[in-house]
Amino acid sequence: MMMRLQFVPPLCLGLLIGAVACAEEPASIAPAPARTAPAAETPQDLPLDALRTFADVFGRLKEDYVEEVKDKSLIENAIRGMLSGLDPHSSYVDGEEYRDLQVGTSGEFGGLGIEVGMEDGFVKVIAPIDDTPAQRAGLQAGDMIIRIDDKPVKGLSLNEAVQLMRGKPGTQIRLSILRGSDEKPFEVVLERAVIQVASVKSRMLEPGFGYVRLTHFQAHTTDDMLKAIDELKKAGEGRLKGLVLDLRNNPGGVLNGAVGVSDAFLTDGLIVYTEGRVKNSQMRFKAGPDDVLDGAPIVVLVNSGSASASEIVAGALQDHRRAIVMGTQTFGKGSVQTIVPIDEHSALKLTTARYYTPSGRSIQANGIVPDITLERGEFKPLADPGLGSLKEANLVRHLDGQAPATDEPAEPAPLPLAVEDFQLSEALNVLKGLNILGAAAKP
Repeated sequence: MMMRLQFVPPLCLGLLIGAVACAEEPASIAPAPARTAPAAETPQDLPLDALRTFADVFGRLKEDYVEEVKDKSLIENAIRGMLSGLDPHSSYVDGEEYRDLQVGTSGEFGGLGIEVGMEDGFVKVIAPIDDTPAQRAGLQAGDMIIRIDDKPVKGLSLNEAVQLMRGKPGTQIRLSILRGSDEKPFEVVLERAVIQVASVKSRMLEPGFGYVRLTHFQAHTTDDMLKAIDELKKAGEGRLKGLVLDLRNNPGGVLNGAVGVSDAFLTDGLIVYTEGRVKNSQMRFKAGPDDVLDGAPIVVLVNSGSASASEIVAGALQDHRRAIVMGTQTFGKGSVQTIVPIDEHSALKLTTARYYTPSGRSIQANGIVPDITLERGEFKPLADPGLGSLKEANLVRHLDGQAPATDEPAEPAPLPLAVEDFQLSEALNVLKGLNILGAAAKP
């Protein structure tokens, strides 16, 4: 497959607890700006009155604050305040945070395994990551973390809250959670662990119908997905009748990963484009000529925990009518963050652009609306089905069937897919319908 990728600013969402602010490639970090002499400025170029106020406040703090404060600390706090006042994703990073940022795509880190943002002064769970302490504890997209151990979250910055949740693997942490319209919060105790993220999981649902789950977009996600699809093809005698692409609770990751995954199923046209104030933030990404599924139908599963790069994929496949999107409305994170180093130890994570689907839809604060809305549900077979329908075995003096002789005990029947995952079961049913319609349309 011909991939049309280019150097891009990294795309980020929230904070990975125990990891970094976003999952960008170290190579994607913009070079530090050259130290050049500033151009001559007129008085109108600088807000002189505001700068005088800043200097007055700085002096007051130096002289009158109850404890002595270092100049560097005051200035760094001022920088953090400038950025945090812009939007939830712009921030100043230094020290350990910056080192974490430079290794964000390793796929292994310590922590709880949740992607978070800030809302109304509380930490909001964007999505738990599969096979992590957070997912096993039952945390859900939309949960609000209001206390960390005995410390209230209100009043903390997102970085401060993240630092409290990080810790040595094997140690415990207690979170107070407020969920939906519940009046009372509940507590969960989690044990910190080294998180190893497998970004691609796959299996065959039924003969010819494959399932691929993307838990996160990393630098190698596209290659791993293509390998998984090749394995599914081999199991399906060289081809697939259809594929379920599961992006539920996928919080995003690198932009190139989203472009590559979309390109795998598209043969032409725009995948995503970005627009910002500066010229290098305006980019367009187009698909190559190959479709790894040769036109076989696709159902994309999404929910409120599908964000950022996940929304790029869902939006591109939806706009090109290449896939049916099922589930619930996505998170709505449609902005691009660029990492701009200040020096060897600090950087700005700055929102520089918004991204748009091929038809021009802005995902920011809107999300992707599914073609078929399917709320999270639960399917329970009846324990006592009642009389049921009449069968041969119910007739008087029926002939007994002859079972093949075997010494092996019969294995218990597996649970129906609808019991395991109702949304996935419905997606498979839609795939089957699309396959029948496609076969009927062929001469």
